[in-house]
Amino acid sequence: VNSSIVHYGTPSPDITLKHGEFLLLDSGSQYLGGTTDDTRTVIIGEPTALHIENYTTVLIAHISCAMQQFPKGTMGVQLDAIARGVLWQEQLDYGHGTGHGVGAFLAVHEGPNGISKSVQYALEPGMVTSIEPGYYKPGWGGIRIENLYVVIEMPPKHDTVWYGFEPLTYIPFDRKLINADRLSKTQLAWLNNYHGAVVEKLGSAIDPATLEWLKKATEPCVV
Repeated sequence: VNSSIVHYGTPSPDITLKHGEFLLLDSGSQYLGGTTDDTRTVIIGEPTALHIENYTTVLIAHISCAMQQFPKGTMGVQLDAIARGVLWQEQLDYGHGTGHGVGAFLAVHEGPNGISKSVQYALEPGMVTSIEPGYYKPGWGGIRIENLYVVIEMPPKHDTVWYGFEPLTYIPFDRKLINADRLSKTQLAWLNNYHGAVVEKLGSAIDPATLEWLKKATEPCVV
């Protein structure tokens, strides 16, 4: 149930993981080329229907924002509504921003860009931002799904300039928690393409046993 505490930071060695509970891990590292900030939520044992329902809602919110194309001049407050609106349709919400800028060797949360209700600053190519919608219920648990993305310019279709997001994070999502029937065709394609890229990016850097696990963890979701 500590996963429902958004910035929980006092882990106890006396508390063990139990079947039917979420494990939420928000982690990152500092590198010469930049800073990472990533979150995954996984289920210990088998999930309940409510685990799957709420996780899938958060995942759809994440994908909806991550795959969104947007015109030059779009501000973080506008993209926040795209992700948050998915949860609002289920009368759910989360008490933090959808994303924040990320720099190098500073405080991880770095402006001026971000994706939240208050950020009125336009996103530009080269900016790095997190996308991290969530859902938290005290006594039940919490879900957050966070990747880092870099803003890129999309191939032109019209005279106007459009931007999009390219992933910088390649970590599988917990397939046991995904109800693929709820994803649209484009959302499902995004998910399967992302999982395919995870294997492509990481396959040559891990040992054969881990690679075998990774391939199973990223098998395409079908409906």
